[in-house]
Amino acid sequence: MQPLTPEGQRRVSDLSQRYFVSTDAVMTLLQALVNGNGTMAQFYHPELGGAGQWMQGGMTMIGDMFNSALKAKVEGLCAELSNLLASQPFAQAPASYPAQGGQQQQQQGGSGGLGGSPVSLFVPASGGGSGSWWPGELGVPSSSGSQNNIRYAVFPGARRLAVDVDGRVSVYDTLDHQIGGVSQQQGSGSSVTFTSQYGVVSVQSLPLVSGGAAAQQAPGPAPAPAQAEAALPRASSGPEADIFSAIERLADLRQKGIITEQEFAAKKADLLSRL
Repeated sequence: MQPLTPEGQRRVSDLSQRYFVSTDAVMTLLQALVNGNGTMAQFYHPELGGAGQWMQGGMTMIGDMFNSALKAKVEGLCAELSNLLASQPFAQAPASYPAQGGQQQQQQGGSGGLGGSPVSLFVPASGGGSGSWWPGELGVPSSSGSQNNIRYAVFPGARRLAVDVDGRVSVYDTLDHQIGGVSQQQGSGSSVTFTSQYGVVSVQSLPLVSGGAAAQQAPGPAPAPAQAEAALPRASSGPEADIFSAIERLADLRQKGIITEQEFAAKKADLLSRL
């Protein structure tokens, strides 16, 4: 994802204040929506209930599934960001863009939302290829950005993540990670991490494809790929909706006293780990 323009930063800050979440949470949703062409988002952020998913048209799932207030907050943020992205030149609304999306934008515009005349959210990029800092054979990234002394670009089609730290470019195999954002953790042994469906993961845990001493990492609690693989179900688990439905059935059993609170918590954690 390209860096934000001053107006884009103002819009993100405005959403952060109105929805009482951090700008990092808003940026996580924005990144996820860019990856989903503005109509869907798969994200992970502690302030947003952990792992979650949103689709234009009504489907919203969050890890804290019984928190209706948080669910409404995520829905509102995603709807406003989706409407804003629809006005960007690189993310034109598809032919199937629901009519209610335009109505919602008008309503938000009248109530101090993100409606009104289109704004330029991102700083124009120079485009992929040989003119970019990442290897030209990777093509055009789905998202890119920068923070402090690092730059990153994500290439989900090629399963690659390019990271530039102080001019040293390294390319990693992203395995089965669906990357939602890359950041630099400050403090002792400054490290580079990213968020995916497995939570916050150290970049150094990924296989290095090319490049030298790229992002130096400090050891942390983030799961290694092998640990993340072990957390997946061994057999086909069906769509994510089935997992949430199973948790709801477990909640009913808990309320009826058939299972204990501890048994419910353990099974819920197991099911959520499969998302």
